[in-house]
Amino acid sequence: MEDDAPVIYGLEFQARALTAQTAETESIRFLVGTQSLKYDNQIHIVDFDDENKIINKNVLLHQVGEIWHISASPADKSVLTTCYSKTSDNKVITCAAMWRMPKESESGNHESPDDSSSNPQALELLCHLDNTAHGNIACVLWEPMGDGKRLISLADNHVQLWDLQESSSKAVISSSATLEGKGQLKLTSGRWSPHHNCTQVVTANDTAIRGWDIRSMRQIYCIENAHGQLVRDLDFNPNKQYYLASCGDDCKVKFWDVRNINEPVKSLEEHSHWVWSVRYNNSHDQLVLTGSSDSRVILSNMVSISSEPFGHLVDEDELSDQEDNHQDKRKEPLQDSIIATYEEHEDSVYAVEWSSADPWLFASLGYDGRLVINRVPRALKYQILL
Repeated sequence: MEDDAPVIYGLEFQARALTAQTAETESIRFLVGTQSLKYDNQIHIVDFDDENKIINKNVLLHQVGEIWHISASPADKSVLTTCYSKTSDNKVITCAAMWRMPKESESGNHESPDDSSSNPQALELLCHLDNTAHGNIACVLWEPMGDGKRLISLADNHVQLWDLQESSSKAVISSSATLEGKGQLKLTSGRWSPHHNCTQVVTANDTAIRGWDIRSMRQIYCIENAHGQLVRDLDFNPNKQYYLASCGDDCKVKFWDVRNINEPVKSLEEHSHWVWSVRYNNSHDQLVLTGSSDSRVILSNMVSISSEPFGHLVDEDELSDQEDNHQDKRKEPLQDSIIATYEEHEDSVYAVEWSSADPWLFASLGYDGRLVINRVPRALKYQILL
């Protein structure tokens, strides 16, 4: 089998929630949450065996409702959070909870593909992160470098910091901020910055992007009309502390330097419909993935705004005299380009995620429940490494 060929895993239900298992750095593992109105929903633990190009899975029951968002603890590979919808007094509300996976599933003992008759186990509820007084929860963010004790939830127009000090079974809100303004303000997505000692969070509501300092719970910047329509997703550059990517319903992906919010540093217009998901590669920040409801996944090489715009810099001592002539050629910034467009999906792509174990591998999830695992093309990988 060709090394760069995609591997496809089909879930029997619709799905839009995907995350890499952040605390797992050995195995290539993704978690997928389903959205079914008729049946109990499920979390699929998907392990990719790269050597044999096969997918192993474990299915856990998530009996409380359709999963809209899923997030894995950065510190404990058995713990995750979900945001899910449930009906209460004839109203649909979105809640959040923290769960633990049963021991067997976490260690990767997988059922064989034909053994689907065995009864799936249920997730163990650790605690609810609901505060229904504060409305519907859009997403839960873990402190990126943290010990799994601090989370942020975005609920309607509230940013809430949760603390799990004593035990993972009790979460308390330690501080919160409220988005003030006219009309029904609703936070739709957010990211916790890995920089500045993890003291900053960015949120999206409608067409605006806001930065918050979580020590004071005050707003530190606001990009009013970041996109022409709703902002869908955000991500921080892992290596450049002021750089941020955003995407939205105006079909654009934009890159910002938050020290100068008047205009984006770069803008991409490769998608033909809403862009739902944008992700920087964790190790090589020029690689950016986007997924859209045009059913495509695009891998871009945003090298001009990466931490290595001139390619790998060579130590001067290593250059002998005859090489000095070549040195000038390397000073030209490399060109941004679209590396590849992936068309294995037949439905909207709601999520793209890089593996936390292999920097060259990523997964994308279509609404029809198709999970596709792809690799960065080999030629580009060597170009970046060599």
